[in-house]
Amino acid sequence: MPIISVIMGVYNCDNNSELIESIKSILNQSFKDLELIICDDGSTDDTYDRLLEISKIDSRIRIIGYKENKGLAYALNECIKVSRGKYIARQDSDDISLSDRLEKELRIIENKNVDIVGTCAVVFNKNGEWGHYNVPEHPEKKDFLWNNPFIHPTVLMKKSSLQKVNGYLNTKINRRCEDYDLFMRMYADGFRGINIAEYLYKYKIDEGKKKKRPMKYRIDEMRVRYKGFKELNMLKISTLFFVVKPIIIGLIPQFIFRKIRGNNYKKKKVESYNE
Repeated sequence: MPIISVIMGVYNCDNNSELIESIKSILNQSFKDLELIICDDGSTDDTYDRLLEISKIDSRIRIIGYKENKGLAYALNECIKVSRGKYIARQDSDDISLSDRLEKELRIIENKNVDIVGTCAVVFNKNGEWGHYNVPEHPEKKDFLWNNPFIHPTVLMKKSSLQKVNGYLNTKINRRCEDYDLFMRMYADGFRGINIAEYLYKYKIDEGKKKKRPMKYRIDEMRVRYKGFKELNMLKISTLFFVVKPIIIGLIPQFIFRKIRGNNYKKKKVESYNE
């Protein structure tokens, strides 16, 4: 039985070379006792057939899927259901894990009293690396106020801890922040995490092309924040700003928002990319 189950959700993957490079970055990890479970989330193109073909390169690759698109949370839960590992690791289909990522995360999760281990990330696009995404080394409850203190696709988690909180919630309001909701619920249940202060992951974000999210998703995040802060016993008058923060940022005029974002890009430091 593998020690680590790496889970990935894929939908209409139109860049085959990126997908293969991402998969190889897992197969080429210094820690070898793993399986890679890829769920085709109801793709309408030939993604599933391509995944079956790619799976022939290594017996550790397992492909699952279904006909109707149900969203990332559902896909990841399906991966967890069939997983055999003691630990669950995430990976996105257009990102790259450095070769010692899982080895270093496993060492910490087995020797520290934590349930989640993440890392910082180098941010890149088709033109190369353009920034760094930094997260707190020892996330506390208060770190959830501004943004998610973990980079979702970098994490390794105890499967038993995930199962105790019933995995990802597949609800309408979680459709863009299933990870934020998950980690808040885990912290509310007493679980804790660490981020390795190293850039062990390459995170693809197209600089300058990310548009502001539609207001309906901002309202959803506000509801996730309200519920999460309440469960964390952080819902107070002093924290209400952080509950409505997605709405406030959504109301900032585009030219001001772009200027703020532009200043962050120049610093080559990405605190949050999905405002």
